[in-house]
Amino acid sequence: MKARLNAALSAFNRWSPEVSTTRLALYASLFSSLLCNGSLWATLQKQAVSGPAGWFFLTAMFFVVTALQFILLSVLVNRWTAKPLLAVMVFLSGASAYFMARFGIYIDAAMAQNFLETDIREVRDLLAFDMIPFIAFYIIVPWVLLWKIRISRPPLRQCWYKRPLAILAAVAVTVVAVLPISKQLVPMMREHKSIRYLITPGNYTYALIRVGLLKNQVMNRPREVIGADAVKPPRADGQKPLLMVVVVGETLRAANWGLNGYARQTTPELATRQVINFPEVTSCGTNTATSLPCMFSVYGRRHYDEDKILGTESVLNVLQHAGLRVLWRDNQSGCKGVCKGVEEQVMITRKDPALCHGDECFDEILLAGLDKEVAGTEGDMVVVLHQMGQHGPAYFQRYPDAFRRFTPTCDTTKLETCEKPHIVNTYDNAVLYTDHVVAKTIDFLKSVESTHRTALLYVSDHGESLGENGMYLHSIPYSIAPDEQKHVPMVMWLSPDAGVNLSCLQQRARQPASHDNLFHTLLGVAGVKTSVYDAQMDLTAGCRQ
Repeated sequence: MKARLNAALSAFNRWSPEVSTTRLALYASLFSSLLCNGSLWATLQKQAVSGPAGWFFLTAMFFVVTALQFILLSVLVNRWTAKPLLAVMVFLSGASAYFMARFGIYIDAAMAQNFLETDIREVRDLLAFDMIPFIAFYIIVPWVLLWKIRISRPPLRQCWYKRPLAILAAVAVTVVAVLPISKQLVPMMREHKSIRYLITPGNYTYALIRVGLLKNQVMNRPREVIGADAVKPPRADGQKPLLMVVVVGETLRAANWGLNGYARQTTPELATRQVINFPEVTSCGTNTATSLPCMFSVYGRRHYDEDKILGTESVLNVLQHAGLRVLWRDNQSGCKGVCKGVEEQVMITRKDPALCHGDECFDEILLAGLDKEVAGTEGDMVVVLHQMGQHGPAYFQRYPDAFRRFTPTCDTTKLETCEKPHIVNTYDNAVLYTDHVVAKTIDFLKSVESTHRTALLYVSDHGESLGENGMYLHSIPYSIAPDEQKHVPMVMWLSPDAGVNLSCLQQRARQPASHDNLFHTLLGVAGVKTSVYDAQMDLTAGCRQ
């Protein structure tokens, strides 16, 4: 047995085939189509007609996808770029295939932006032991084979025509394969445009280029100043300064929010705090990188333009123009540019032993030392608390043991191995903890009512899928995202002297709202006058006294 093993190893060491770059591009295309597009084939199979016609459609699509990938690689690959380029492609294609299969996600520009802006904590939550055989088979083995292969270098006179002929052949294959299925393919791609986000490596190639170009444009120019005319009228004699806290939730969906009528009471503390609950609120995006800049932007979802949103100041800058102190406190992966130009505190650096473990902190850390910040501010102040919230898949790490009330729980990041009720239990425990943190923030505001007029607004940045239709987490393209990822909870709480008729606001809360209302509502509650303010979008405009 040992002799056979040694002989096999010796033969492998001697094995080093010589391959042309054109043939290598074909092998890479077949590798991607056969092994890295499982989510695509599964989705197409659901959309295709049944029987032989359906299998013919899938076969034709296999030739189309493979041929198009071959054309792309034939343009990019040469004797110098082949190995490094294909090594990167193998890694990204294998990783994309794993996460698409595991969580049912799509790879678009928003997902690519999430990947580029993620931190080590979020990456760690996504790792699982089942990645080891996947990485070995989909990445390590292809890398070894790529390393063993020798790139042939024939004289130019013998091969100059072969690459163009191969590309023409691939074009011909694409045309021949598309023609008989065009009547089914065209309406399918028109009705289900998101399918293109499943085609690997085209999906992440386009997404990375899109994000890279956008980031380059935004980073190389100053942000457009808005609301430079913002003013805050002087306070009346005896009027107290305003303290407004905006709590930005993370990954909390409205379906599991107790105040919305959920079967479980996941908001027991807020239910006793006389908050105004908004049951019909729509998010601007399905991921933090999209929603966070959008919800604080004057453009919002109704005038969505990613370039303008990222290249324009946020409502926090407008508040600061008016003379308010604005403070962003973060327990997440950053403000995504929203807090640029205002004061920022990264709370994980506090290393509070009671609230922090390793490089993560529970959301109560956002309140640590807040009393001193308020006491040290003379005028009006706006504080934004950016939560870790229910960020998945490690829901079980988002709350202290005291909030593990719904059991059994799913104490792993590999959600697909847990029963759905256990996933929901874990998620609901995290919702309970968010309820506690927001209620504790309200209690803090009550404690300073002798010196301040106070207000609080809580809203989640986006929702979450917990296994419905095989989907987990979030970031599904907005046009096809399920309601669980777009319908989010929102509550407001205001002190009696905040100048808002609460009965009137309760009536307004019964009507639909969205992230688009946040920009103008914050300006309205703060009493800031500016040309960019739109009273029709201010949730409190008709209720202020």
